[in-house]
Amino acid sequence: MYKEGKLWIGQAQNENKDSICIIPKMANRHGLIAGATGTGKTITLKVLAESFSDCGVPVFVADVKGDLASMCQPGVNTEDMQKRITKFGLEGFRYTPYPTCIWDVLGEGGHPLRTTISDMGPILLATLLGLNDTQSDILSIIFRIADDNELLLIDIKDLRLMLEYVSRNLQEYIVTYGNMTKQSIGAISRSLVSLEEQGGSFFFGEPALDIQDWIRTDAYGRGYINVLHAVKLINSPKLYATFMLWLLTELFENLPEEGDMEKPKMVFFFDEAHLLFDTVPKGLMTKIEQVVKLIRSKGIGIYFVTQSPSDVPNEVLSQLGNRVQHALRAYTPADQKAVRAAAQSFRANPSFSTEQKITELGTGEALISFLDEEGRPSVVEYCKVLPPQSRMGSITDEERFTCLMTDGMGQKYDSGFDRDSAFEKLKQQFDEEAAEKQRIEEEKQKEKEQKEREKEEEKARREEERLRREKEREEERIRKEKEREERERRKKLDPVAKMAGSAMTTVGRELGRQIVRGLFGNKKR
Repeated sequence: MYKEGKLWIGQAQNENKDSICIIPKMANRHGLIAGATGTGKTITLKVLAESFSDCGVPVFVADVKGDLASMCQPGVNTEDMQKRITKFGLEGFRYTPYPTCIWDVLGEGGHPLRTTISDMGPILLATLLGLNDTQSDILSIIFRIADDNELLLIDIKDLRLMLEYVSRNLQEYIVTYGNMTKQSIGAISRSLVSLEEQGGSFFFGEPALDIQDWIRTDAYGRGYINVLHAVKLINSPKLYATFMLWLLTELFENLPEEGDMEKPKMVFFFDEAHLLFDTVPKGLMTKIEQVVKLIRSKGIGIYFVTQSPSDVPNEVLSQLGNRVQHALRAYTPADQKAVRAAAQSFRANPSFSTEQKITELGTGEALISFLDEEGRPSVVEYCKVLPPQSRMGSITDEERFTCLMTDGMGQKYDSGFDRDSAFEKLKQQFDEEAAEKQRIEEEKQKEKEQKEREKEEEKARREEERLRREKEREEERIRKEKEREERERRKKLDPVAKMAGSAMTTVGRELGRQIVRGLFGNKKR
């Protein structure tokens, strides 16, 4: 609730029943909501989110259990709620729906929440893919090659084809950018397949989220509550954590410096905060610590929600000035140590033992310490947290649909588009290379076929020449055979011919002599 210019969160259980409030100009000093399961962290988160909304501050919350989207519906007047309202003396309390916009990385329970591969960057993407140092360096090189060749990396298919492109031209790029291996590129490709199976293909695309669309108020000046539907997303903890890291980075890099403001520009609640720190490489942890320290000057407040303060690194924990501690259980020595550490982080209240009180808190009760006007932590107070004005529990599909249709974001984000990027350009290049390769192969095939034809023609010519020669030889053989036969025939006729010739010769001589005698008178009488 927003009361007298302050965010009223709870009521101290002391003699004066003091109202425990956050001063708006101190709200961007960040905060922590901690406590064991079932101790009331979600209700505290809802009360804080509603109070910020009433103050005109937009809010982001991660809904990992599916019970925060119900802030779009008014609360239900139950007997238990009536008792709590009466106990707190909440005059004028009314059940109120809050301006809510629901988002979903997987695009199922809310407006699709997207970013591009380029905006994610190689460092966060390497974390998301679980790459080792060598593979991470190669991924950075691939991003650089894409930039140098003006190839936009928007979605996973862009990056996959970019990996193939670099692998095809590996020797060319090794000279300019350093050593890379096909094995490492193949490992990155395999990690992309795993990411797609976790739903990463929905997260990368366009239109990418414009963070300014989260910084808006409704017609009554109340800040919009942006709910990330993460019921399924939380089952992919690495994707969930990397999304949160990207969101922090996006805020830090794109929002202008604001200095000290009267109230935050926006407040972010990161539920299951331990996931944010468990999956982050040591090098990236330094970046998170830097962002948490410096993002306050951008007018952004960050509140981590987790089971134990020990889930948050000390460097980050020291930046969280506003704290709500629900019950912790001390069943084991490790639990007792965590309780002791949590108690020591508060400014002691002489009226009770902080360490003992942490283990005695009931549901909806908390130890609270907020920053005062001077930025100093107040003395810890044992409090009961106010009831939320919106509905507790989940919403129906019809109520979710109505919320999505009326929040003003559907027209911009519900329909994705796929502009020309690395995939289209590289595919065209690959197609041209494939066409050129096919043309060369076809020419080689034609040349081969031509040579085979010429070879066959030469073979046929030689066969024809062979047949011609064989024919000539056969004809010659036949001719010679005929001549031989003729000679043989003549040989058989030679004796008769000789006798006839001899007779003719004798007759001829005798006749010749008689003619001569006749002429010259020497004829015998």
